[in-house]
Formats: sequence, C-alpha cells, structure tokens
Amino acid sequence: MTADGIFIDLGSRSYRIHIGYNLLSSAGELLRGIIRGEKAMVVTNPTVGFLYGKVLREQLEKTGVLPVMAEIPDGEEFKSLSTAEGLYDLAYRCELDRRSPILALGGGVVGDLAGFVAATYLRGVPFIQVPTTLLAQVDSSVGGKVAVNHPRGKNIIGAFYQPSAVVADLAALKTLPEREVRAGMAEVIKYGVIADGEFFSWLEENLEKALNLEPAALEKIVTVSCRIKAAVVREDETDRGVRAVLNFGHTVGHAVESLTGYKIYRHGEAVALGMAAAARMAVGMGLLDRREMDRIVSILDRAGLPVNVPAHLDREDLIRSMHRDKKVVSSRLTFVLPVAMGKVEIVRDVSEEIIMAGIGN
Repeated sequence: MTADGIFIDLGSRSYRIHIGYNLLSSAGELLRGIIRGEKAMVVTNPTVGFLYGKVLREQLEKTGVLPVMAEIPDGEEFKSLSTAEGLYDLAYRCELDRRSPILALGGGVVGDLAGFVAATYLRGVPFIQVPTTLLAQVDSSVGGKVAVNHPRGKNIIGAFYQPSAVVADLAALKTLPEREVRAGMAEVIKYGVIADGEFFSWLEENLEKALNLEPAALEKIVTVSCRIKAAVVREDETDRGVRAVLNFGHTVGHAVESLTGYKIYRHGEAVALGMAAAARMAVGMGLLDRREMDRIVSILDRAGLPVNVPAHLDREDLIRSMHRDKKVVSSRLTFVLPVAMGKVEIVRDVSEEIIMAGIGN
C-alpha cells in the first residue's frame, strides 16, 4: 500500500494520490485537512452513486461538511456543456462558494466533467478526484486535464486544473463490469510501451492476474501507472513537450470515438485500436521491429481489446477527424510512435499512406 501516497510536486498545485483498499471508508480523515468549505458537491452517476455515494456522503458529514449529491447520466455522450450547465445551476442554487470543493466520484467521464465545472465555476473551486474505475485510477484522475466533448471532437473544450487530492480505492474496482476492467487495462499497457519495458514484460507474464484483480497485481499496476504519469506531469504539466507521450494511441482513438458518437467504444477500447495502429505505423516507417509490434498487438488482444479498426468506418473520415484533434498544429498530424519497448517518439507529418496502412485500408 502507498500509505503516504504518491506526491506530485507542482509547487502550489501539488497533491497526493492515495492508493489502497477501503479508502472510501476513511475518506473523511484523508480529506480533513484539504476540505475547508462548509459545503461540497459530489458528482457521480446512478450506478456509482448507488454503490458508493452513501459512504462518501457520510464521510463528508463526519468532517462537518454538508454534501450536495449530483447525479449525471452514465456515458461519454453526456460529457457535454449541457450537462455542465446543469451542474452550474445546482451549485448556484445550493449556494456553493469558492471554498466549496467539487468531488468526482466515478470514472473518467465523471472526473473530466466535474473537473471542468470545478475549474470554471466561480473561476475555480477546489477539486478532488475519487476514481472508481481502473482507467480513471491509472490515468484520467491524475494530471489535471479536465474537459467536455464537442460533437466535432473529444475534449476540445477544457483546461488544466489540478485536483487537491486523488483517493483511489482499489476495493471499488471489484464491482466493475469485466468490460470496464479490460478497457482500463489499455491505459496500463500504454504505460509499459511508453516508459517502462520491464513493466511491459511483467504485464505479459501477469496479465491474467491483473485482469482478475488479484490484490498484489492490482496494487502494482495502479501504483506503477500513477508513478509513471506523475513523473511525466511533473516534467510537463501543461502538455508543451514530453507530456505528449501520454497520447500514445489517442490520435486514432479519439477519431474513432468521435465518428461513432462516443456510444460504441469505451475510451480504453478506442485507445487500444490507436495503439495497435501506431505500432503498425512505426513498423511501416522503419522505427520499430516487427517483433515488438507483435508483442503490443498480442497483449492488447489477450486483454480482450480490439486491435483492428472496423472496416465500416470510412478511412477518409477518420483522417479528417484526426485533423480536428486538439494536438494538431498548422495542419500537421502528430503521432506518438513506439521505437522500442518502453520508448516512444513524437512524430509529425506522417504520410497518409503510412496512416492508412496503420489503420487498415
């Protein structure tokens, strides 16, 4: 267990990621020195709210904080400005002030949306992440990227807004549907490819244990993933350089999500498609040995993740969608491509021929 948490040193915006079992039942103590307002808003969805809303509400009440519970519909399509508007209305009606924190209890959609509202309500109120999915615990709850989607692109309306704390209760993952566990595993695999070849090898040997949420394996994948992301965020908080490596698989993945209306693929599934495509592009450009590509595609497949972009998605539409991605500069598509296990490069101006080969003609 990480009793003292993983510390992300960002000066005045520093915070800890607490990782362990049954942390929700002690959340009041963990957050006692962080929450200073008399009220707090807890943003969740109906499923997570039913499972964990009561215990978090009771923990806040024990610290003398009056919680305002706000449920939003479940699904990426609800990570929108219209949903955010409803949260603004509730916060205003309940008289939340600048000391009133907003807590995100749920997965990546809840975290991104609640964080966006926290960053913009009254020009910024405290924000606390309480992630309950694997993907959120290893990735989206850490680093301060908050956003809502637009029909033309994913996460193109957003901000960098660091939480005051992250409370990752590993016990909450036991209630996840199998599909959500597998989707989260895509981001875990990503960390091995981009930063830690030894971790990738460990995953190859222990993937089934991790998918089965065996305690030791689960603690390892969440802790290692958070440490890798924390190191990247410390070096490049606002995505001006090295942080771009975290987008491995995301250029294609976001395009797939956008073209399918955020309704067909979980985020991790779309990222898996993008990672497999990026590995093929890297081989096509002579940057990566084919055997390493096979390792990447194989472990994604073993994790039950998609590795081939469906034939019914128009390839020209995909490329047009990629050009609308927020990472595009001067119409130059940017891809994060693996060059060795544990190492990637940021590559611009990849030819359309290579892209087509990567996503499959």
